[in-house]
Amino acid sequence: MSIKKIALVTGASRGIGLAILKDLSANGFTVLGTGTSDNSKNMLQNEMDKNNIDGKAYVLDIKSQESVNKLSEDIINDYSDTPDILVNNAGITNDNLLIRMDDSQWFDTIETNINSLYRISKTFLKPMIKKRKGRIICISSVVASTGNAGQSNYVTTKSGMIGFCKSLAKEVATRGITVNCVSPGFIETDMTNKLNESQKEQISKNIPMSKMGSPIDIAHAVSFLASDKASYITGETINVNGGLFMQ
Repeated sequence: MSIKKIALVTGASRGIGLAILKDLSANGFTVLGTGTSDNSKNMLQNEMDKNNIDGKAYVLDIKSQESVNKLSEDIINDYSDTPDILVNNAGITNDNLLIRMDDSQWFDTIETNINSLYRISKTFLKPMIKKRKGRIICISSVVASTGNAGQSNYVTTKSGMIGFCKSLAKEVATRGITVNCVSPGFIETDMTNKLNESQKEQISKNIPMSKMGSPIDIAHAVSFLASDKASYITGETINVNGGLFMQ
């Protein structure tokens, strides 16, 4: 049996997901992370081994209920337990103006970012209800609140995620389970590193703190929501965006 609490982070092989996994580990959790392929799983496992992180990497196709079921079974086989913390981080962007967007760009984004949220949360919620404790934390985006041209599909999923969390929070509050969102602004990741200096400067001008955030900024917010310090917080969205959007 596992002694430490178990945290499962989807999309943990790089960027924000990896930062979340490392920070949860630093805060005393056994951490389980997923990648989309054997290669990303192996990269994550090597990173965890290199940093002496207690946990394991798995392959997960978030668009497949069969893959989600296998992940659940593998975790039980490996740890004789189920996750106490679920961090829904995995997702994609597939940008285009709506008038130019094809069906695959729309439906693949919905399938990956929203339908997977249903599959994974429902699967790992059941044992949380039985244990009468748990945390579900979803990674949304500042564009869920502001909108963004060329991202109608992505914005739909990220704003839908916030509504999902509010509704689920009300359903499971009496079972000792909290459900919250963390909503990042512009964060320095592989995606933003592809921007040129002029583009980065333009972005920073629109941020009151005049800089992009770091993945660890998001990770700290997640670790707080996963901790006992956040036991009376549910149905909320923590905005981590340097003042780009203020509620």
